[in-house]
Amino acid sequence: MAPVTGPSEIRYGVIGTGMMGIEHINNLLHVPGAVITAVADPHQGSLDWAAAVLGEAGASAGVASFTDHRRLIEADVCDAVVVASPNMTHAEVLRDLLPTDLHVLVEKPLCTTVPDCLEVLDAARDREAILWVGLEYRYMPPVARLVRSVRDGDVGTVQMLAIREHRFPFLRKVGDWNRFNRNTGGTLVEKCCHFFDLMNLIVADRPVRVLASGAQDVNHLDERYDGEVPDILDNAFVIVEYAGGARALLDLCMFAEASRHAEELSVVGDLGKVEALLPVKEFVRGRRADGIGAVQVDIVEDPTVAYEGFHHGSSYLEHLDLAEAIRTGSAPAVGVADGLWSVAMGAAAHRSIEEGRPVTLDELLPADLSSPGTA
Repeated sequence: MAPVTGPSEIRYGVIGTGMMGIEHINNLLHVPGAVITAVADPHQGSLDWAAAVLGEAGASAGVASFTDHRRLIEADVCDAVVVASPNMTHAEVLRDLLPTDLHVLVEKPLCTTVPDCLEVLDAARDREAILWVGLEYRYMPPVARLVRSVRDGDVGTVQMLAIREHRFPFLRKVGDWNRFNRNTGGTLVEKCCHFFDLMNLIVADRPVRVLASGAQDVNHLDERYDGEVPDILDNAFVIVEYAGGARALLDLCMFAEASRHAEELSVVGDLGKVEALLPVKEFVRGRRADGIGAVQVDIVEDPTVAYEGFHHGSSYLEHLDLAEAIRTGSAPAVGVADGLWSVAMGAAAHRSIEEGRPVTLDELLPADLSSPGTA
């Protein structure tokens, strides 16, 4: 598909109109030049939800509705498609989309398993249309500011990176599909691929080894689905070691509603330290040369954000970049390799927990994938 040039409209289809699909619809309704022309979901309640949201915006007229994503593809009414269906469907949906010339944004995780991600990587290798992975945490304004600060050399050489997410349990989804590892890829894939992607982006190096400890200690233990108890982890520590010597730590707790900060990012190098704190939107910078406690604190917001949504405006900013890439024919800012590495790190963490040992990334990935973002 040729680039959509100038101010031309971009016609979007949304596959999966549950919680995240509706989030994307609400964002697209605020993106200049974006027009939603089709939605698809096998669940009528989700289609009704999409119709209600589109109707409220006065945009429902002419929007095609399908119960099968293949019918949406065949209708030929879209330039781009957002895949926001449940995790375990991503591989199947992408198998149908990748042979087309449609631009695609697939929600995280790319797929639930490393083999499926590798299949997608191979299928997309010679594709001209964009395949973008929805790792929108990169676009949260305080996080983007932190990444720029590290790139500008404010901390010097990155030595240590810590990410803490202390939050509420998983929300309910249609059919409660997110209660089981077989559907999600596991908590450290489903939820934490965002954080592993941020680690790779910030450290800008190849992760080589993962050591993790985690369990399901509090959440969902009293739930039953056809007599089966959910098996998703609700807390973990994950250490990631990088080829150049940097180390990263993830501290996840999903029964920590009583927290001032939901997410905390900290990067320390030989010259200083930077932090991003959410939802308070603080960016903190300190230099070792200035002494103990001498830090600068800024509130970071992006005035271009027209819709805040669930993730501090990050999905909106991501869609702006996607639309620009579609119009100019440029490469995706978040590509298939980024999605693959974030899933592989989560899968390695789960294996580490299950087997009680460190796991190297070369146990999961072929030798020719030398570094994140280069496949």
